[in-house]
Amino acid sequence: MASRPGILTDWPWKRLGSFKHVILVPWVVQNIYSFMVKDEKDLSSFLIFPILLWRALHNQLWISLSRYRTAKGNNRIIDRGIEFDQVDRESSWDDQILFNGILMYVGSKTIPGASHLPMWRLDGVILTALIHMGPVEFLYYWLHRLLHHHYLYSRYHSHHHSSIVTEPITSVIHPFAEHISYFALFAIPMITTITTGTASATCIAGYLTYIDLMNNMGHCNFELIPKWLFTIFPPLKYLMYTPSFHSLHHTQFRTNYSLFMPIYDYIYGTMDTSSDTLYENSLRRPEEAPDVVHLTHLTTPDSIYHLRLGLAHMASTPQKSKWYLWLMWPVTMWTMMLTWIYGRTFVVERNRFHKLRLQTWTIPKYNVQYNLQWQKGSINALIEEAVLEAEEKGVKVLSLGLLNQGEDLNRYGELYVQKYPRLKTKVVDGSSLAVAAVLNSIPKAATQVLHRGNISKVASAVVLNLCQRGIQVAVPSEDDYKKLKKSFGIRSDRNNLILSKSYSIKTWLVGDGLKEEDQKKAAEGTLFIPFSQFPPKKLRRDCFYHSIPAMAAPASLENVDSCENWLPRRVMSAWRVAGIVHALEGWDEHECGYTMSDIDKVWQASIQHGFKPLAVATHSKF
Repeated sequence: MASRPGILTDWPWKRLGSFKHVILVPWVVQNIYSFMVKDEKDLSSFLIFPILLWRALHNQLWISLSRYRTAKGNNRIIDRGIEFDQVDRESSWDDQILFNGILMYVGSKTIPGASHLPMWRLDGVILTALIHMGPVEFLYYWLHRLLHHHYLYSRYHSHHHSSIVTEPITSVIHPFAEHISYFALFAIPMITTITTGTASATCIAGYLTYIDLMNNMGHCNFELIPKWLFTIFPPLKYLMYTPSFHSLHHTQFRTNYSLFMPIYDYIYGTMDTSSDTLYENSLRRPEEAPDVVHLTHLTTPDSIYHLRLGLAHMASTPQKSKWYLWLMWPVTMWTMMLTWIYGRTFVVERNRFHKLRLQTWTIPKYNVQYNLQWQKGSINALIEEAVLEAEEKGVKVLSLGLLNQGEDLNRYGELYVQKYPRLKTKVVDGSSLAVAAVLNSIPKAATQVLHRGNISKVASAVVLNLCQRGIQVAVPSEDDYKKLKKSFGIRSDRNNLILSKSYSIKTWLVGDGLKEEDQKKAAEGTLFIPFSQFPPKKLRRDCFYHSIPAMAAPASLENVDSCENWLPRRVMSAWRVAGIVHALEGWDEHECGYTMSDIDKVWQASIQHGFKPLAVATHSKF
């Protein structure tokens, strides 16, 4: 929002929220009906909706590419990160597509010669190019300078400049009034070709694609225009800007006003003198070498949309199944095929914490594949490849997230340490901090807890520590009771471990394997505290559900603009935090296999570095 919002700031359909797309339905239905039923073969009007879909897809591809490239770091222009407020501000980027779509439908019905356009006319393409290079670029330059006058800037254009570090879609984040003026400018070539009878469907679609391409490229925050282009054709620097050129406009504000062609900045003396230097420095910038890597993986087929590289607004909220994702099953299947074909770990996120450079890498495998015996070889090969890549890049710590640290898969990561005994990169499974997070979630007044779920390294350690503290742990399953008792050895604390079929205890420790019938047996007001990486399904509205082992990130952790799976904003799993703390403390040992770091030491170190425990849930959320 601008600092002093003016009239026509909000979009007319703002109150419709996520249902805003229904405003296009009458136009789309009418066009399809006319084309398919009434036999009015106006192909150019029929193609308006596919053009709008293409524009949305084109923009999304740029968002994903930009986030991937800036996470890797090569050719990145500005180092600063973005935060959730920018993601929220830019979540309505498709408003301009809806606006353009409505005007295109209205124009095709009301402007003489705007319907039944031919598919191609060369003279129309040439005329469009000439008009854009002349009147459009010239008028935009002066409109842009006018928008930087303090009166208009405070009421309108400051909204766009709220984003210092830009993403591709920052290009279209403007108040409604600004978009009216921009469309009036960009409509000049289209209206001219229509009135002169030289318009074509390809020309209009191509011109809109060109505008989107240049807009997205100019705000992508990584340099991609090769220097040899300007070497073989020197005048090109007056006819095409670069991402670094426009980036300076967002950091300096009073330079580089041009739309796509810098010629007017040269003519009127508003070109930033550091443009060439920033361009060359950005081109030479190498890929960033992280200090800490968190290795995770895809979970469900639609989890690809929740990745930071996926749908930005969806990634900024906790992962949750949404009905409309079922409508996108063709895209989901295509992404599954793409991850299978690509078959390599990829970077999805970068953060900075003090002097540490953090990255999150994702293995292109889904939960269901981790449960298939014949898939474990290929999964282990991918994890091993990631460990060796981290070693080659000088990574200090690699933490294993989600199912990448399974006992059956790789003995909690010990497999790689044994295979490469000289490994300098420390492999951390984060079990000690996960145990500490669970222990510190137990209500202080609790004298009994009930254990339900699969036995794991974390579960065994939690139960042992509770028994040592004098808290009685009840286990309904005889098999689980025997496994836990055996893990205690000859300790006297095993006396606090009891086999009990009673479900009246109000504090439950739950993990993978918790059954629905178990939850139904819980007493009203029961508190479920997970010790696993995956949260239980919340079936009881009369019970309380705590988070999986996790901690709130300190404010000094930068570039946090997406949620880690199902966790809230700026909350990180204990397994991920453990890797960061391990590097901050400079600990020189692995934490994997059946060994575990000192629980109290790890917990205190996390607190000292600004990570905060989560409050115990007081009400149930769904």
